[in-house]
Order: sequence, then C-alpha cells, then structure tokens
Amino acid sequence: MSEGWNIAVLGATGAVGEALLETLAERQFPVGEIYALARNESAGEQLRFGG
Repeated sequence: MSEGWNIAVLGATGAVGEALLETLAERQFPVGEIYALARNESAGEQLRFGG
C-alpha cells in the first residue's frame, strides 16, 4: 500500500463522524482519499482533517 486507504465517513458533520475524523488524524491513520458524506442540510460546510 503506497498512498494509504480510501475512507468514506458517513455522517461526517455529526458528533460520531467528527469524532472518527479526529481519531483518524490523531492516530495518523494512512489515508489516501477521504470522502466526508453528510445530509443535504450540511452542504457547503467545511471540515478540517489532519491539520
């Protein structure tokens, strides 16, 4: 595996999704691409990952 895992996080703007993104970043999980998926109401909301 050269680039890391491709990860999809469902409910990324909710409490569990945000906690999962934070945990992945804290543990420096090898992520290639990350797809943060959420409800239409969250469209346009920006999320930070790993920085």
